[in-house]
Amino acid sequence: DRDIVLNLCQYGMGEVWQWGSQVGGHCWRTAGDLGYELNRIFQVALKNSEHRAWSKPGSWNDPDYLQIGYIGNARTGGEPEPCPFSADEQYAFMSLWALMAAPLFYSGDLNQLDEFTLNVLCNPEVIEVDQDPLGISARGDSLSADTFVMIKELVDGSTALGLCNRGQGPLEVSALWSRCGLSGKKIVRDLWRQKDLGVYDSDFTATVPRHGVVLIRVRGTE
Repeated sequence: DRDIVLNLCQYGMGEVWQWGSQVGGHCWRTAGDLGYELNRIFQVALKNSEHRAWSKPGSWNDPDYLQIGYIGNARTGGEPEPCPFSADEQYAFMSLWALMAAPLFYSGDLNQLDEFTLNVLCNPEVIEVDQDPLGISARGDSLSADTFVMIKELVDGSTALGLCNRGQGPLEVSALWSRCGLSGKKIVRDLWRQKDLGVYDSDFTATVPRHGVVLIRVRGTE
């Protein structure tokens, strides 16, 4: 007599996203384990977005657990140790999962949650994007071999955008309103800094750090 979430750990085999809800599943893995190296989050996000048609309230594509802070090393079976991600990569990890409307399963040592890890996991404006009532997963718009923008429509008419850089150094990434299904002047808000950045006429450009994501929310001026 309590709420239960049934996750189908199918590792993406058999196109589980097409039938998972029909057999009583609420979410399902869309790929194999990320692994301790955690070097595939951008690849996973783009692949997961290909299944966005099946993402809706009560039916969620699961790209695997959030693994930041102190996490277990399956290769050694030893005690939890700090994840190998930089601060920018950890922000990118959470940003991508929020844009994908992914289930936010945390896999780490709860006894060693420090202030930074809690900040990444518990930003209410980022979680609001993940748990938006529309349940839409972002779509990807590739700009170059190393850069792309993820676009997620939200229930209040605003749009969440992730400016993504999977390259080995900082790069400029531009979100063009015309490519994002937007038009007119937009107020841009930085969700990690929880700060409005100003009004932009037709695009927004940011320098994105190596393996980073700049996560913004854009809304009309009226």
